[in-house]
Amino acid sequence: MSITDPIADMLTRIRNANLNRWESLDIPSSKMKVAILKILKEEGFIKDYKEVPIADYKNIVRVYLKFGPLKQQVISRLERVSKTSRRVYKKAKEIDKIFGGIGIAIYSTPGGVKSDRECRKLKIGGELLCIVY
Repeated sequence: MSITDPIADMLTRIRNANLNRWESLDIPSSKMKVAILKILKEEGFIKDYKEVPIADYKNIVRVYLKFGPLKQQVISRLERVSKTSRRVYKKAKEIDKIFGGIGIAIYSTPGGVKSDRECRKLKIGGELLCIVY
């Protein structure tokens, strides 16, 4: 089975694990996925992540999900915006706050993968990968 959209696959795995209140989950590794996970950690949506080598040529990323004191979900919505069939690009001045600033949008920019806050600060646009709140 080949995955046509690995980022959508990662987001679906996180969404499902979050709904089932798993402590952690494993996903196939890539530079783009690790960059997205880094932003999710910095913004407080996941507890942590770490790369785990499983073979000479292959790695997985173990993602540790974050919950409230009574096991409430920190992530209420995780949505892929730009898809392989329909790419969504935003200019720097088109980048808005997500859910009144509570959520984040993750963009693939010429300067790497960045959150909406960083894009506004640096005045750069890019491909809107996903929205989290």
